[in-house]
Amino acid sequence: MTKTYEANDIQVLEGLDAVRLRPGMYIGTTGIRGLHHLLWEIVDNGVDEAANGFATTVDVILNSDNSVTVIDDGRGIPVGMHDTMKISGVQVVFTQLHAGGKFNDSNYNYSGGLHGVGASVVNALSRWLEAEVHVDGQAYRQRYESYEKDGKHFVGNPVSELEKLGPTSLQGTKITFLPDDKIFEDISMNFDAIAKRLKDLAFLNKGIKMTLTDERPEKAISKIFHYSGGLVDFVEYLNEDKSTVHSEVIYFEGERDGIQAQIAIQYTDSYTESIFSYVNNIPTSEGGTHETGFKTAVTKVLNDFIKKQNPKGKNGGLIGEDFREGMTAVLSIKMHNIQFEGQTKTKLGNTEARTAVESIVTENLQIYLEDIDHQETLKVILEKALSAAKVREAARKAKDITRKKNSLEGAPLVGKLASCTGRNPKINELFLVEGDSAGGSAKQGRDRQFQAILPLRGKPLNAEKKRLDQVLANVEFRTIISALGTGIDEDFNIANLKYNKVIIMADADQDGAHIRAILLTFFFRYMKELITNGHVYIGLAPLYKVSKGNKVEYCYNNEELTASAKKMGKGYSVQRYKGLGEMNPEQLWDTTMNPAKRSIVKVDIDDAAEADKIITILMGDKVDSRREYIINYADFNKTDIIKEMGV
Repeated sequence: MTKTYEANDIQVLEGLDAVRLRPGMYIGTTGIRGLHHLLWEIVDNGVDEAANGFATTVDVILNSDNSVTVIDDGRGIPVGMHDTMKISGVQVVFTQLHAGGKFNDSNYNYSGGLHGVGASVVNALSRWLEAEVHVDGQAYRQRYESYEKDGKHFVGNPVSELEKLGPTSLQGTKITFLPDDKIFEDISMNFDAIAKRLKDLAFLNKGIKMTLTDERPEKAISKIFHYSGGLVDFVEYLNEDKSTVHSEVIYFEGERDGIQAQIAIQYTDSYTESIFSYVNNIPTSEGGTHETGFKTAVTKVLNDFIKKQNPKGKNGGLIGEDFREGMTAVLSIKMHNIQFEGQTKTKLGNTEARTAVESIVTENLQIYLEDIDHQETLKVILEKALSAAKVREAARKAKDITRKKNSLEGAPLVGKLASCTGRNPKINELFLVEGDSAGGSAKQGRDRQFQAILPLRGKPLNAEKKRLDQVLANVEFRTIISALGTGIDEDFNIANLKYNKVIIMADADQDGAHIRAILLTFFFRYMKELITNGHVYIGLAPLYKVSKGNKVEYCYNNEELTASAKKMGKGYSVQRYKGLGEMNPEQLWDTTMNPAKRSIVKVDIDDAAEADKIITILMGDKVDSRREYIINYADFNKTDIIKEMGV
């Protein structure tokens, strides 16, 4: 019998109930990224105060009970009675979804975050939240809780009126909240991830002092981030482990049509560009109109200088990418009414941003490079661009050769790629497998309908140390490029991707970690959209097989081994896998390839600038920096070694 659908069947969610029912709509996920999103919403409020000239410090404290405290010395949330809501401004901010001081320009010139939605979402997804406000010499406090009573659910409910505590010499806001463990998979925040974000914010907001303190048991640590040089310090930090070709960081700022822009640039001897852009402190990892304006202006200005130096000759056929080879740049703009595009909403779409940034960069970069004190900087930049053009021509010829080889019925793939029979790229998977032995088992154990196998015979080149023409000359990389079908670098087109998942399957040892690092470096430098669009994964291979009679369990770390052995009881046996090649096809399918059972980790970029920095350390030329990082962070027994790389 079909149930009738009537008006009374329509559920109306009031207040904050909708947030708890569909948290993903507001914070994206209930995993670690969503957990941190709560913190960013509160931190961004403090940073907005600082960015608009009302605060100088933001402190974050990870408390022993997994609650988090954020303190700023800004103006404080208004405590007066709201005219229409008839409750305090504090209660409006934390209990009303579409309420805040950021919907117009009178309170904040520029702001990030959810523009008034953030604080109430944090309250809705916390077991409790306590707001303490210091304004006009008085301290106020109000507490909110989520609970059940008499069969009813109360979400972010104020358990007291806004309480006046008495006189204070402090100014600003103190928010403490405990994320709800019924909503989140884990409520223990990651100190390193938070530190990276606070460091970025300190770089982007010159002069702000940000402190992170961890008071959880056995962790006690504190870090301070404060950069008087702002973006100049940011670029110098990013280039610490690179060889720069001019000493001074190029810096300028300007404003056009209500859009403010700050730009810092320094060139290195590397072969790729590293451009990081932000809008109102929000990272735009997919770029957008502001980056387009920046690149257009740089190309125009530098082309004009080449023409001035050789007025009768040609400019050598230089194009934009030649002028950006080896460039490390940070672009930070502030504007109203941000419009984001892209799959991950990290691409700026405002057309006015392109015009404004292009105008600011054209005018200021030209003035900087015309200055007599900067002629040596101009000289090395133009020489590097001319050299890049020659390399690009060599790479073009290599690409042509690659295309011709590929046209011969996929010549470079013959005998290597075991393609799948299905032709739907939305479900197909490509496994990049370490070694012929494991590749053979994978070919036999896979589901041929949607899983393709590409064995890698030996380690590919370290793309961090090679020019594009050298990368294209490498058989392993050329094979990967051909298999994916996307092209590479400037020719890359994600629409031509033949596989929805590209899964790196390497041994769980140092060599396997090195191969993963090499492949991720290649993707990051030349096919970054593969990562930003969520197509790259790490296949987790088990370290142990525990068996007793007909019972078999696979363990991916020592903790799982201990638990499995205890469960099996006496008489069990343990097999330690030295590599994927030791597994037969059935075992490889059961542990690493079967979508119903396998464990794979999606590779993403939380912080593109930090990822760039760490890849430079791990894959660059400076041995001391790499040794220091490995000593401090690397643990080759971990299944999350890739997360230690920051990507």
